[in-house]
Formats: sequence, C-alpha cells, structure tokens
Amino acid sequence: MIIKDIQTYVVGNPPPHFGGRYWVFVKLTTDTGVEGIGEVYAVPFHPRVVTQMVEDVFQRYVVNSDPFKIEKLWRIVYSSGFTQRSDLSIMGVLSGIEMCCWDIIGKELNKPVYELLGGQVHEKLRSYTYLYPKDTDKTDVYSDAALAAERASEYIKMGFTAVKFDPVGPYSAFDPRQLSPKALEHTELFVKTVREAVGGGCDLLFGTHGQMTASGAIRLARRLEKYDPLWFEEPVPPENVEAMARVARATSIPIATGERLSTKYEFAQVLKSQAASILQPALGRSGGILEAKKIAAIAEAHYAQIAPHLYCGPIEGAANIQIATCSPNFLIQEGIETWGGFQADILKKPVRWEDGCIIPPEGPGLGVELNEAVAAQHPYNGEKLHLEMSQRPE
Repeated sequence: MIIKDIQTYVVGNPPPHFGGRYWVFVKLTTDTGVEGIGEVYAVPFHPRVVTQMVEDVFQRYVVNSDPFKIEKLWRIVYSSGFTQRSDLSIMGVLSGIEMCCWDIIGKELNKPVYELLGGQVHEKLRSYTYLYPKDTDKTDVYSDAALAAERASEYIKMGFTAVKFDPVGPYSAFDPRQLSPKALEHTELFVKTVREAVGGGCDLLFGTHGQMTASGAIRLARRLEKYDPLWFEEPVPPENVEAMARVARATSIPIATGERLSTKYEFAQVLKSQAASILQPALGRSGGILEAKKIAAIAEAHYAQIAPHLYCGPIEGAANIQIATCSPNFLIQEGIETWGGFQADILKKPVRWEDGCIIPPEGPGLGVELNEAVAAQHPYNGEKLHLEMSQRPE
C-alpha cells in the first residue's frame, strides 16, 4: 500500500463561527482506494496558501510513501528545508497529513486508532465547553457576569460538569500587559458570580489567552484562588516558559497550556520548567496523533494530565478523542457545546455526546467520515484568518 492522491477542503464555518471562521481538511487516498482524513489547525496564512503548502509537502515527501511508516515520514517532513524545529506552519501541515495516515491504518486493520496505541482506557470522556453567546442575548456574555452565570447554569442542566470562559478581555498583538484595576475587579466578580450560580459540582476553567505579564497574572490568581478554578490557562504568552513557571510557583491554581505549542520538545520544556501541570495539545498543530501520544507519555512521567484543545473542526476533534481514549492521564476534552450544529453537519455521523461525556467511536481509524458534499457547499470566501488578535494595545 502506498499513498497516491491528495485532496484539500477549505470549509467556511457558518455564523456564529464557533470553532473559527474556516476549517482546513486533508484527504489522502492509497493505491488500494483506502481514504484517510485529517485537519490542519490555524496555520497563520490565508487558507488558499495553506492548501498550497499541504500540496507542496505532499509532492515532496508523501506521494508514493507507505502510510504505515509514520515515524519515518514524520522525521522527514519535520526536517523539511533544514528546519528541525517546531515551526507552526510545517507542523500544522504535518499534523493534518499524519492524521490521514492513522485513519488509513485504522481502516486497513479495521481498528480504531486508540486500539493501535495501547488500547482503550476510558469508556467515556468528560467534556467541557466555553460559555457561548446566543442570538437573543441583550449583552455580552463576557462583560455581563449575571448572563454568564445564567449560561453556565444552562450548560449544567444539559449535563456538563465543567465550563470555560475568558472574562479578562481582548487579546492583543501587544500583550502581555498589566490588567487595570477595573479589569481585575470585573474578572473577580465574573468568576465569583459564576461560582455562586453553579456551586461546587461544576469545575470552572479560567481560559485566558496570554494577555498578562507574570506579575499581572499572579495578582489576578490571588483574587481567584478562593473560587477554586480547575485551571488557569495560558496566563502569559507561550514564548516564555520561565515566566509561566513563575506564575505556577505563585498560585495554588493548576496552570494549563498548550494550544499554541508544538511537538514533544516544546511540551517537555514546559514540564521541565514546572510551568504547567495540565497540557492542552491541539492535535492539528502539535504534530499529530503519535506525537500527542508521546506528549501524553512525557506528561504521565511528570504526573501531569492532558486536556486536548479544540477550537476548530470535528476532524481534529476526532483525533483528540482517539488520543484521549488511550491515555491514562487524560483529564477532560474541549468541545464546541455538545458537538452539534455545523460540527455535526460536516460529518456523515456526528460525534456521540451524552450527559456531559463523549462516547469514543468503535469504527475504524478516526471513527468519523467527512461529508464531502456538505464541505463543497460551504467554501470559505473571506480574507480573514481563522482567528485574529487585536492590532492595537489594550
């Protein structure tokens, strides 16, 4: 069996765009007709450029290769152009292609990927969602603490036992920053109000995006400790691991990070520096499924846990589910609410979600199939990137 063909899909995610403005999917086909699907996450170029990157890597390294030889292919692509480092563009492309290979392998062997990476550990996967706005909202769910508490209570009634939110404010190209007294007060009130609404039976995931300096994050953490969040996510930008470690040493709140990191090498530095105890690899960027298994293994040796990141399409989500299912140190999986809406429409069979948990699929490979007809009906025609930061200081 060898890989013979590639097809890319840039799918526009309809309003309200939960999960980003668009998703980039890749399909590889072997000479025996077996197809594998993958997803490329948040490469910082327009998706029409990203598809050219994917096709370039395919023509250089992937065509006529054996999909079973993932370690060999991974090292070759990782070293492309004499890089051999965690370049987020090549890693996004490699991650999507690597997922395709695992999907092919699972289909060829008629096994879910998790059964090929140590076997099933978890029969169900605890999941969480952000607090998302509704069309009927009169105010912003992140500026209105009472509305946030109401929304969190609604999610609990649906079966969630954890919700995530970022009330700190916009993230900017000029971060990190010190939060103003007004921002500190608003954030504390927000967390207090949500905690009082949900009680002790729901975990609060404080999901910031690197807006703060280390000293600013420590000031805020001291205000929030009494509300017992499960984690304080990416309190400082990801480029300075020592600064994040300084925050971790100064608070009792567990630090989580990883959505902007890539490969075992970067995650190992986080663990070595004791900068975080919860790792959040985004499998469409961090190096794919096998790399995520290695990251999970390194974390396990440090008594750290994994909580795979998801703010994209359900193909990366399916890969997350595979790695979570076979990882003893899995903590919780991010989702876009209950995996419904367009996340379900783009699949032939949606991800199964019940009572706050994802039920791992039993089908071969990733356990999901892209609905190519729906993908073709939703091309992305915009010019903006998947996510964008504010271009002025906050």
